[in-house]
Amino acid sequence: MVTIKSIEYYLPEHVEVNDRNDKLTTKIGIFEKRIAKADEYASDLAIAAANQLFEKNDIKREDIDFLLYCTQSPDYYLPTTACVLQNRLSLPTSIGALDINLGCSGYVYGLSLAKGLIESGQANNVLFITADTYSKFIHPKDRSVKPLFGDGATATLLTAAPGPFGLKSFVFGTDGSGSNNLIVPAGGLRNPLSEANLKEETDAFGNIRSNSNLYMNGPEIFNFTLNEVPASINKLLEKEGCNLEDFDFFIFHQANQYMLEYLRKKLKIDSNKFSIQFGDCGNTVSSTIPIALKRELENGKIKKGDKVMLVGFGVGYSWAAASLTWNE
Repeated sequence: MVTIKSIEYYLPEHVEVNDRNDKLTTKIGIFEKRIAKADEYASDLAIAAANQLFEKNDIKREDIDFLLYCTQSPDYYLPTTACVLQNRLSLPTSIGALDINLGCSGYVYGLSLAKGLIESGQANNVLFITADTYSKFIHPKDRSVKPLFGDGATATLLTAAPGPFGLKSFVFGTDGSGSNNLIVPAGGLRNPLSEANLKEETDAFGNIRSNSNLYMNGPEIFNFTLNEVPASINKLLEKEGCNLEDFDFFIFHQANQYMLEYLRKKLKIDSNKFSIQFGDCGNTVSSTIPIALKRELENGKIKKGDKVMLVGFGVGYSWAAASLTWNE
């Protein structure tokens, strides 16, 4: 069985505080975020998380034979940031390395890719890194997104050797018809940066942004989540041949309090079996699930023999669910 052997995460030093007297802060449950410095990029956070993984868990760099890097904040159009990370981390030149351009579903997708690489005999030890700096896409006067998103990175080692978490089943979903509802409209080849795309405009709610900034249609994202997350969970349950009650703990993408509580109540999941781990770091995109997983292990919420469900969903639209077993 392919297992998750170790997880570490890194959050930038700078803390940005949301107004605790603001009703929005209470609604989303995010009281502060960690924000990368102007000269600090996703790859820098990735390096810090990976170095913690090596140093804290006695993992040898020469044992890594594949690197997966999930980010929507790459250093360059090209080369692939995973190649840059290979060099900066002093990993063997014999490894495979590639980027995954996915957001909030990215961790679950990456686990499945690592599982496939190991089960097919193409790799023995996969280093899977997630890192994003959405703050660099956000206009400082856009309250539709600024209170939500924080920066961060995680590093996970997956191996064929015995380890704490055994990976089991996966289900996936994609609906590109919703791609315009969470997007940075300008900056790619289809719509390059220009003077027109840098022009700031104010929306009906007083939020200021340009086409070079992150745009989110909150109501549409919410509706998508309520439709697809329960459906994907049902597909996973069918694949596993079990019921929701057979799972001991649930870690969903840590979007915000309002959305997760709505989903939890809709699915009738006990609050004691449901992870909420974003109040001090915000929505860290592809890193939310591994950060929550690491924290819940540390606080003893997950116990030996527990069956755990992971559910990622968001930008794309893209979603995925997975089941794990805690073996230790």
